[in-house]
Amino acid sequence: MKNSGLLSAKGIFIAAFLSLNTVFYAQKTEDISTISEKTLTNILDKNRAYYSQGKVADYIPELGKMDAKAIAFSVVDKNGKVLNSGDVSKKFTMQSISKIIALMIAVNERGEANVFDKIGYFGSEQPFNHFSNLETIGKPLNPMMNAGAILTTSLISGEGEKPFLKVLDLVRYITKNQAIDYSRSVFESEKSTGNRNRGMFYLMKNNGLISGNEDQLDNYFKQCSIELTAEDLAKIGYFFANECTRFDGDSKYKNKETARLIESQMLTAGMYEFSGEYSRTVGLPSKSGVGGGITVSVPGKMGIGVFSPALDQHGNSLAGYHMILDFVKAYDLSIF
Repeated sequence: MKNSGLLSAKGIFIAAFLSLNTVFYAQKTEDISTISEKTLTNILDKNRAYYSQGKVADYIPELGKMDAKAIAFSVVDKNGKVLNSGDVSKKFTMQSISKIIALMIAVNERGEANVFDKIGYFGSEQPFNHFSNLETIGKPLNPMMNAGAILTTSLISGEGEKPFLKVLDLVRYITKNQAIDYSRSVFESEKSTGNRNRGMFYLMKNNGLISGNEDQLDNYFKQCSIELTAEDLAKIGYFFANECTRFDGDSKYKNKETARLIESQMLTAGMYEFSGEYSRTVGLPSKSGVGGGITVSVPGKMGIGVFSPALDQHGNSLAGYHMILDFVKAYDLSIF
């Protein structure tokens, strides 16, 4: 009886110790209600110097003119409150972040089954501009790589630049910012140097996936050239994190399944060949662009937008990634 009593007491002690240890560990994670602009500034300042380890994209000449030291960090919390730090008025082009907007429009018009009959759900270990399997089975791996995104935009209905204008209008709606427009100089720069994308376009046309002319490719170049800020990206992140509901509560496009589709693609392929490692370290649906921006959705909670044009070897913002990583760790935001 004495032994059983000792074992019982020992069990209670161990349980109490584990409970206290759990509480202690939980206290290391900050409450998201404590997020402030000072929080963002502290994280931004800690990671500002990463720009020196990256490189501004210059394969599109106009992008090479960006100030490598520019940096911004924005959050839209669950209640739609906007928090900003850094160069939040600095505009940059969406580039590949526009792909999630085009995908939403194409799926809304044609249905998911019709769109993904032509494009895969796959991730990739290849860079964003890789031809992948276009020369074999002809079907792009996913809508986040350039080939899949070019095809996605071609699936949006309308003649001439109408498909592009639909993308622009949706970006303006989500951000509640009618002043957003595209950069003519970046568009012309992308068009004049976009022969690799042009090659993908004609391979898919040869495979019967695209039936139109280069106007459709121009629409893709234009959507990539849309200019916005880190705050606008945080609002886009919020939109998909909250079932396609705008940060001010407008639910015109509310659709849980659409949001799930977009977020799943962001998680699977939104950071290109870095997506697998990013899912492990950050664990949130995110989409980057070579303009230096990253938009992040924290499902049901908030949107995050970061900007720093110096990129890593994958084409993702280096300082932007580290700001996101520190923020996610501090508030335990990973979905895993």
